[in-house]
Amino acid sequence: MLTNISNVLRACAQRNGGAVVMSARTYADFTSQATFEIKKCDVYKMEETPATEVVMTREEGLHYYRTMQIMRRMELKADQLYKQKIIRGFCHLYDGQEACAVGIEASINLSDHLITAYRSHGYTYTRGGTVKQIMAELTGRRGGIAKGKGGSMHMYTDNFYGGNGIVGAQVPLGAGVALACKFKENNQLCVCLYGDGAANQGQIFETYNMAALWKLPLIFVCENNRYGMGTSVERAAASTDYYKRGEFIPGLRVDGMDILCVREATRVAAEHCRAGKGPVLMELQTYRYHGHSMSDPGVSYRTREEIQEVRSKSDPISLLKDRMLSNNMASVEELKEIDIEVRKEIEEAAQYATTDPEPPLEELCNHIFANNPPMEVRGTSPWSKLKSVS
Repeated sequence: MLTNISNVLRACAQRNGGAVVMSARTYADFTSQATFEIKKCDVYKMEETPATEVVMTREEGLHYYRTMQIMRRMELKADQLYKQKIIRGFCHLYDGQEACAVGIEASINLSDHLITAYRSHGYTYTRGGTVKQIMAELTGRRGGIAKGKGGSMHMYTDNFYGGNGIVGAQVPLGAGVALACKFKENNQLCVCLYGDGAANQGQIFETYNMAALWKLPLIFVCENNRYGMGTSVERAAASTDYYKRGEFIPGLRVDGMDILCVREATRVAAEHCRAGKGPVLMELQTYRYHGHSMSDPGVSYRTREEIQEVRSKSDPISLLKDRMLSNNMASVEELKEIDIEVRKEIEEAAQYATTDPEPPLEELCNHIFANNPPMEVRGTSPWSKLKSVS
C-alpha cells in the first residue's frame, strides 16, 4: 500500500500554509483513502512489475492537487509576463506535464538528487524553491533563486542541479551524481530527466553503458511529450520505444498524465536502485500544452484540435480532481478554495517579481570563483571594464 506522503510534498504544504481551508463539511465527512485502478505499465526486463491498483489518501490527494495547480498557474503567469516582455530570453513552460514531476517526487526523498533539462520551473518548486523565488528568477530580479542571473533555464536548490540548456548534457552529469551516491554508500539515488528530443544523443547512450556497468543508483527518465521542438517522435526516431533504449537496462513505459501511474512506477524504480541492482529507464508519455519554448507558437506542427483533445481527455489535474470527487475524498467547494489560494499566491509572487530590484552591476562577476576572487584574470580586471562601460 502506498500510504507514505512524500517529504517534498509535505514541505510544499508547510511552505504554503499547511492544511487547506475546509468548507462547511468536516474532515470526518470525507473518505480518508481509496483504492484506484491505474493503467498497466509496459515493462522491459524489470523483475518487479508496478501494481495496477494503488491506494491514495485524502491528504496525499490534496497535496498533489495543490502542487500541480501551483505549477500550472505559475506557468500560465509566466506566459503572460513573457508576452508583456517582462520575462525575456529563453522560457520553456511545463504546463500539461505536472503529473510527471509530482508523481516522481511522491516516491523519492528530498535527500535524493534530481537533474533535468531546461523545462525546469516545476522541479525547482518541488525541490524546495518558492513561487516568489522562481518568478523573480524568471524576471531577472535580485530575489530570484539564482540571484537573477540564471533565468528560466538555470535554477538550483539543495540536491537539485538545475535546468541545463545544452540538449542531453545533464544526463552524464546525473550519472556523476549517482556515482557519488554509490561511492558514499548513503542509500540515495539520482533522477536524471531528459526529453524525447534529446533521446537520440550519443552521450546518453554512453551514459547508459557506464551506469549499467557500474550499477549506479540512477533513474533515467525520458519525458516523452511527443515533440522534440517541432519534430514529432515518429519523424525523429526509428524506434519510439524509448523505455527499451537502454537495451541492457530494465525499462518502464508509463502514462505520464496520471500521477498515480508515475508514482507507482517511480516507487518500483527507486526500490530497484536502492537494492543495488543498477539503473532503470522510465519513459513517461506526457504532453506539453505550450510550444517548445515561448518563441514557438506550438500550432505550426500540430493542430489546436490535438491540444484540446489532450486537455479534455487526459489533463493530469482534471484526472486527479475527478478521482477525488467521485470517491468522496474532497468537495467541489474545497478544491475551489485551493484554486483561489493558489491564484492569490501566484499573483503576489508576480507582483514581487515585477517590483523587486534587478541585481546591481557590481554583482555581475560574483559567484564565478569559490573563494577570494582574484582582482585580475589574465591581466584584465572585470571591475575596471565595468567602470569604463558605465
